[in-house]
Amino acid sequence: MTDTVKIVSPIDGRVYAERKVASGGEIEAAVARARHARAGWGEVAVQERGKYLDRFVDALLARNDEIVPELAWQMGRPVRFGGEKRPLEERARHMIAIAEEALKPAVKTDRPGFRRWIAREPLGTVMVIAPWNYPYLTAINTIVPALMAGNAVILKHASQTLLAGERIAEAMKAAGLPDGLFQNLVLSHADTEKLVGSGHIDHINFTGSVEGGRRIEKAAAGTFATLGLELGGKDPAYVRPDAKLDHSIENLVDGAFYNSGQCCCGIERIYVHADVYDEFVGGFVESARGWTLGNPLDQETIVGPMAQGRLADVVREQTTEALRKGARAHLNWKHDLDEESSPYLAPEVLTNVNHQMSVMREESFGPVVGIMKVADDDEAVTLMNDSPYGLTASIWTEDLDAAASIGARVETGTVFANRCDYVDPGLVWTGVKDTGKGGSLSEVGYANLTQPKSYHLKEV
Repeated sequence: MTDTVKIVSPIDGRVYAERKVASGGEIEAAVARARHARAGWGEVAVQERGKYLDRFVDALLARNDEIVPELAWQMGRPVRFGGEKRPLEERARHMIAIAEEALKPAVKTDRPGFRRWIAREPLGTVMVIAPWNYPYLTAINTIVPALMAGNAVILKHASQTLLAGERIAEAMKAAGLPDGLFQNLVLSHADTEKLVGSGHIDHINFTGSVEGGRRIEKAAAGTFATLGLELGGKDPAYVRPDAKLDHSIENLVDGAFYNSGQCCCGIERIYVHADVYDEFVGGFVESARGWTLGNPLDQETIVGPMAQGRLADVVREQTTEALRKGARAHLNWKHDLDEESSPYLAPEVLTNVNHQMSVMREESFGPVVGIMKVADDDEAVTLMNDSPYGLTASIWTEDLDAAASIGARVETGTVFANRCDYVDPGLVWTGVKDTGKGGSLSEVGYANLTQPKSYHLKEV
């Protein structure tokens, strides 16, 4: 009997699509095609590679009208947000534009009589294991620069969003990319780990859970493949007394509840200076009331279902524990108590929280946020660092020097001031602690997708 993967839609619990898992022979053939294709691709000038990838971006954006409702059916994001078109184009075009400069040799001129430089060469075959929460953006972060750097790419997409992998493959074919250079495979977990450990993969980029990252590291052990891991997060915000509260409230509500809170860098905990705490909480709760739950296919819906009922139940469990320990719920909790195991979970704001509650320390990845009063910058920094994760942290203040100073003390990959929940392709996207290792985007992303090679030529 042939194994298949089913996409169970969070909209109605029915099977939306079903795909056959690749056989062992198909996986071996894909690896061979990638090895063959990358040999020729490495001889193609970077500017020419860019033309292929620009056509790919054009082709993928042209499919957006079909992609948007597919995303709603696969993982619940409301159609009103238009998919991932704008940030996808921003990231992909930026990485294409900087490729030539990022990949050019670093020439050393300080020794007469020698020609010396450091070149950047492709690693070989890059495997991208993409998640469901931003199925295009997270994949593109690595796929585009990997190809621009001269590598071949094999994509294994999350089971919840298999159609995203197919759409990317269609766009690559439409762009005329050489056969075998990019391939999309439907793989089981066991076959994914087997391929990672096969020795035929030179770099693995994985976005997912901490436990998933550990399994990837274990599977790759001994192969000497390089790894890029973006794992869990518990991103904090700190609102100082000089913050512009209206701006802070509007953006932090969005940062907490957009995509049903299923954002790698979404806001999961907020620390507010005592001087502005009451005003901030009042405004935040009032603004959050406008984030209403509904069918993601309805153009008026702002918050759709979470991707799976079991994920929503994790948020329910954290919230229930917090309430049992004395937290106060301000919005929808009585309604949501009756919806156990449903992916439909309305936003919730919790106050009177502390770090003995899992909702303030463990990843929620859903539409709940705790707001905690702090006395000063020092207490805020201590609490922001009281987490096993470190992807982003945001500081809300009119004093950018203070934001930079505070940010230097926070254990995180990115420090924001007066914004959140954004990936800047000009800066490296990275994390610390259990959030993972490596980095994508920017020129650093290219460094992680290439192998340095030194040339030391003496004149005689």
